Amino acid sequence: MSKKFLSGNEAFAEGIRLARPEVISAYPITPQTIVVEKLSEMVEDGSLKAEYVHVESEHSALSCAIGASAAGARAFTATSSQGLLYMAECLYYAAGGRFPIVMMNADRSTALPWNIYGDQRDSLSQLDSGWIQAYAENAQEALDLALMSYRIAENKAVSTPFMANLDGFILTHTYETVDIPSREQADCFLPPYVTDNRLDLDSPKNMAFSAGPDTNFVFKFREHEGVLAARDVIAETENDFARIFGRQYSGLTENYLTDDADFILITLGSIAGLCRETADKLRREGVKAGVVRIRYMRPFPNEEIAEALENAKGYGVLEKDISFGNEGTVFTNVNSALKKAGINIKGCNFIGGLGGRNISAADIRNAFENIIAGSQKVSFIGIGGDCIG
Repeated sequence: MSKKFLSGNEAFAEGIRLARPEVISAYPITPQTIVVEKLSEMVEDGSLKAEYVHVESEHSALSCAIGASAAGARAFTATSSQGLLYMAECLYYAAGGRFPIVMMNADRSTALPWNIYGDQRDSLSQLDSGWIQAYAENAQEALDLALMSYRIAENKAVSTPFMANLDGFILTHTYETVDIPSREQADCFLPPYVTDNRLDLDSPKNMAFSAGPDTNFVFKFREHEGVLAARDVIAETENDFARIFGRQYSGLTENYLTDDADFILITLGSIAGLCRETADKLRREGVKAGVVRIRYMRPFPNEEIAEALENAKGYGVLEKDISFGNEGTVFTNVNSALKKAGINIKGCNFIGGLGGRNISAADIRNAFENIIAGSQKVSFIGIGGDCIG
């Protein structure tokens, strides 16, 4: 184990190096570019033995990764924003083919207006594509997710592609001290990739075929089962990770001061740290505030959210996303979790950070004040007025 001062992008690239992908398909797009640049340097200097494929588009990047995975190789690619949307067709092919590709997405606003800064509208628009989706908070978690993602995706019960999301610029370009596992530790944690779901001349099989109404729904059901199976595999993977590396993660969510909290703010990604600081300040003022950070949007933590909020008086969801004409996508998912659990408490939705706009401590404090006041609305932070009454 060694320490390095790395950006989120560089930390993720280090994690991928340790995971030993056999094929890397690369197409640069801001703010993801540093990941594939660093990996190209690693391939060039021999610290990573992999086929590094320069492709002509994001669509080709994921198509190449699908082909590599279909041949039985561990595959990696990365993208962001419009690039993710350009490869959207391929997302469904990868998930339907049960190819455990790992892809890093640098969360970034989508056009128009054109904007290179970070929000989460790109990845959240693809929740229904069949991929596991995780959201890192810091560079250390980014590196660790790079390793854990392959262990989770390649589990035979899961066999599902994995999208690891890092907030554009706020995380991808921010530098922190990061623990780098040793090669021996990484190899102990993540064995070589072995699968039966591959092209094999000695055992021919049909892959990427058509299926009519009589059988298509069965394949979709199995795909759904694979994502659901990731729940237990994530827990097992994180326990093994803690045993080998000494860092324990908390599953699909991370709860902070929620055991006795009256008012809880739910969020995901790098903004969680400022939310926790605000909760600390409110606690010192006598307000029982808590924070839930969603680590995985798929599989969605229905039970975990319901358990964290079952005794709360009010809650809010802070997200860098809007489903136009309705509400934030995260808010919709949280409301569904509470409804299924029979929990009826007042909730409000705060839309912030679109196009990289800053979310301040004052904004988060104001969000808590709205929760305490019993607000039930959807509002854009910094603009005022209700999106939905």
